Amino acid sequence: MKKFSIVGLLAFFTLLAPSCSKYLDVVPDNTMTLKDLFDTRETAYEALARVYSYIPRMDNTALTTWTLGDEFVGRLDLNNATGDMRAIRIMRGLQSVTNPQLGTWSGTEGAKSLYEGFRQCDVFLENIGLVRDMGDQEKREWSAQVTFLKGYYAFLLVKQYGPIVLPTEMITPEATKEQLFLQRSKVEDCFAFILARMDEAIPNLPERSTESNMGQVDQVSAMAIKARVLFFRASPFFNGNQEYFGDFMDHDGQPFFPLQYDGEKWKQALDAINESIALCERNGLGLYKFEKEPFIYDRAAFEANREHMQTLYDLRMVVCDPWNRELVWGYSNHDYYNQGELAHSTNIRLPAGYGDGVINTAAFSWQWMAATYRMTERYYTRNGLPIDEDLSFNTNTMHELTRTPGLLDPEYEELNGIMQPGAETINLYLNREPRFYANLGITGGFWRAHTVRINTMMYNGADGGYNSSTHSTDFLTTGIGIQKLVHPESQSNAWQRVIRFPYPIMRMADLYLMKAEALNEYSGPSQEVYASINRVRERAGIPNVETVWSDATLAKSVNKHLTKEGMRDIILDERSVELAFEGQRFWDMWRHKRAVAEFSSPVWGWTHTGSTGETFFVLEAKQARRFTITDYLWPIDLNELNTNGNLIQNPGW
Repeated sequence: MKKFSIVGLLAFFTLLAPSCSKYLDVVPDNTMTLKDLFDTRETAYEALARVYSYIPRMDNTALTTWTLGDEFVGRLDLNNATGDMRAIRIMRGLQSVTNPQLGTWSGTEGAKSLYEGFRQCDVFLENIGLVRDMGDQEKREWSAQVTFLKGYYAFLLVKQYGPIVLPTEMITPEATKEQLFLQRSKVEDCFAFILARMDEAIPNLPERSTESNMGQVDQVSAMAIKARVLFFRASPFFNGNQEYFGDFMDHDGQPFFPLQYDGEKWKQALDAINESIALCERNGLGLYKFEKEPFIYDRAAFEANREHMQTLYDLRMVVCDPWNRELVWGYSNHDYYNQGELAHSTNIRLPAGYGDGVINTAAFSWQWMAATYRMTERYYTRNGLPIDEDLSFNTNTMHELTRTPGLLDPEYEELNGIMQPGAETINLYLNREPRFYANLGITGGFWRAHTVRINTMMYNGADGGYNSSTHSTDFLTTGIGIQKLVHPESQSNAWQRVIRFPYPIMRMADLYLMKAEALNEYSGPSQEVYASINRVRERAGIPNVETVWSDATLAKSVNKHLTKEGMRDIILDERSVELAFEGQRFWDMWRHKRAVAEFSSPVWGWTHTGSTGETFFVLEAKQARRFTITDYLWPIDLNELNTNGNLIQNPGW
């Protein structure tokens, strides 16, 4: 008797699924079977890990979707390298129907096929009952995790493709043609499927995973992701999007997308968000606060400028302090022994003169993933207003050179530890909110990494800047760094020197801002809306929304917060700043159908070859970007369309 190998069987299921595979493997009797795979808890745990392995690599510089949008720009000499910075290639208008970038439908160009992930889920759920040395309770918990992940993977597909082929049943070798070649389902049916899987899973999950199981799905993380699903469903892209998809029809002549706006969807999202927040807070989660001893190099600054330095540390460490109380769910499937994370591509090298670290080595400190110039303007002023809305901030002189106060100058007290004393910089870099200094690497500022505090100038030949003598291609092309994703104790040259942390899939600040948005969309501005956004702003060290936006001496658009439309803009701006470089801004603009307007202009930056302020602070276009309505939805791979004639391609492709 012949038996399928586990690899061959999964490939067979994949072949018969909407996403095609390349082979069917039939092997001799002594090869591992499904029964062997689910014989013991140890082997079943490996199967569970395989299900988790389909969560997209948000940490990897080449594979992440975090670089979608307008926040990041990498090495320009890699513009023609199809295997690098795939998300940025999408933003450059280089998406393809023959080999879609980050195509999670078929597993093309840097992505794994989530339809293969579905098959892994189905095999696990079908066979977990075979395990000999597991109790029924643990089997239920593991099954609940996999059931949730099946819904989560469907949500990720819907975000990219809109209507999908729903994996409602496990495909077998005896499947008929009608079972194999299915049609795409309506968007509302897709959301119903996602929510049903999550609702089925949540009661059987542990409320909070133990320390040894961090990263695994529990009720806290599952409820938060369910809230995000409803949040997306209520947003304009999926809710009454007649403008984009009024003529995108299924075989039955009915629209794939719901074309009538339903405001009650925001109420359903709000209820789920409130339930999630309550569960998180009951389990001790909340906004992060740094409560350890400051690093040695900052202790004097803490003594002299405690309030501002405490805020800076709260913001600097919120992402990279591993498993802190703000993290609701995080991605931690790191490739520990190799480099390639955003934490590595954004970290600058250690210059000479800063202690005993490995100097000017590229290993784990690539120094070429930069922030775009737009990010320097996006952060608020110290008053908590956008720079073009703050009457006290002079945008006409913001590019002019200036100097920070000297060390003994009384005006330096509140800048102590924030900016270098007596350093050359520009007006744009002064009088900004704390997140500006915590997240970015700028001229005249500090970069905390390699266990030291580096005085970054970013000029050619200066600390943090372009230096052709050490590497001709590895430099921050805009002259603006991103230190948010770098742990201050991470060093170069070896994996053992790097501090790993889970990349946030959801954190509490996101939930609070989701609540503010959902409540504003449902019922307009209110004190409860303000309270939700103010929780985040208070931690960021900036004034409350209603205080600053009602001040006619400061706010250009005074009382903007009193209208639903104005408050919507304020909330989206807050999300763009608080969640900067965390893969959220692209989807926020996408949800609100603003992506074309926001992401179709060139990336700008400073002249990185400039060795003085006069030659460095000259803006130049670095990279063309092009994002169209067609790009909102990923194309289905042409091979899939040729295999399954029932599939309808997304508009424009």
